Amino acid sequence: MGKVVVMRTAYKCRAYPNPQQAAIFGRTFGCVRVVWNKTLAERRHAWYIEGTPTTYKQADAALTAWKKTEHLAFLSEVSSVPLQQALRHQHTAFANFFAGRARYPRFKTRTGRQSAHYTRSAFRMHGGELRMARTTAPLAFVWSFDEVDLATLDPTMVVISREPDGRWYVTFAVDTGNPEPLPVAGHAIGIDLGVKDFAVTSDGERIANPHHLERKAANLARYQRRMARKQPGSINRRKAKAKVARTCRKVRNARQDFLHRTSTNLVRQADVIVIEDLAVANMVKNRSLARAISDCGWGEFRRQLEYKAARAGRVLVMIDRWYPSSKTCSACGHLLEKLSLSTRHWTCPGCRTRHDRDHNAAKNILAAGRAAAGASPGDVCGADVRRQGPSLPQSAAKQKPLRREP
Repeated sequence: MGKVVVMRTAYKCRAYPNPQQAAIFGRTFGCVRVVWNKTLAERRHAWYIEGTPTTYKQADAALTAWKKTEHLAFLSEVSSVPLQQALRHQHTAFANFFAGRARYPRFKTRTGRQSAHYTRSAFRMHGGELRMARTTAPLAFVWSFDEVDLATLDPTMVVISREPDGRWYVTFAVDTGNPEPLPVAGHAIGIDLGVKDFAVTSDGERIANPHHLERKAANLARYQRRMARKQPGSINRRKAKAKVARTCRKVRNARQDFLHRTSTNLVRQADVIVIEDLAVANMVKNRSLARAISDCGWGEFRRQLEYKAARAGRVLVMIDRWYPSSKTCSACGHLLEKLSLSTRHWTCPGCRTRHDRDHNAAKNILAAGRAAAGASPGDVCGADVRRQGPSLPQSAAKQKPLRREP
């Protein structure tokens, strides 16, 4: 028998709390925000002033002491589970920061997305009805996953959230076993990501870039100008801010839908998928292309490919970002010295083959991924290709000055 791997699946649904539930959840959001910000402030003070780290046990003891004080006694009016989860999440956030996987944790604001995490001791799920702690009536929500029976759903965690535009959501986290792998497709594919075309595959297929933000940019700018003219703290400003949030939500949802559809189709088509390990965080520092690159959502696309390939039994190979895929001839292997970004087609000086820049890059990415995957059984996922060509760093000594061309 194969090893059973527990995977966590989340189902996010639209929720419709009644006024009493909305008031309790809103109070819980405020308490979670207070606990997070106060713990973060004291953690920073202990680290920068006293030079001592703060453990989860110390933060938990501090939370218990805060509830006994007069000015923080309101923390006892809500369920203690979301407050404890806020401490755990902050402890995990600092662990990821020190490991180099995430940035430094920030303070929470009341104007952003609000959420509260409930474990099994703070909710009850029976017969498709969800009852949360400190509430009397079941929470109304819309279930839109026909392949999952809601009556048999056994979530390990429930997340109640409210977006800046005022919409409520409930997320069910469920632990599942090994999913059934997809049938073998007998095909491998290389993907070259871009801005003009979102992706070009080694088969010659071009996936157009829908430009979600660009289509809504005019409406978004108009709503932002209206919001800027409103008096801070007024009801009209709150309404204008909700319109801005709704426009951003439409852009975000359209982008997510496009990325999900594209990644799912690619996982169904090929057994081996090869992409470049792009440094998106560094690429968005380019002021000319920052908005266009952010609108593409390359980082989210890679994340979706990773977990969908793992579930479907596919192999995802990521080659080195320095591999000169665009400047290498896919027919004879000739490497150009330079290739400007504006050059979309070029002819190989060695074999006189006419290349489309993106299609040629996708073919080279597939070839490099096959070489990396076939190097050893343990280097299939996340394998790298050594730097080649002029991108190879040179030694500080024996460097000749570049000849200035007329």
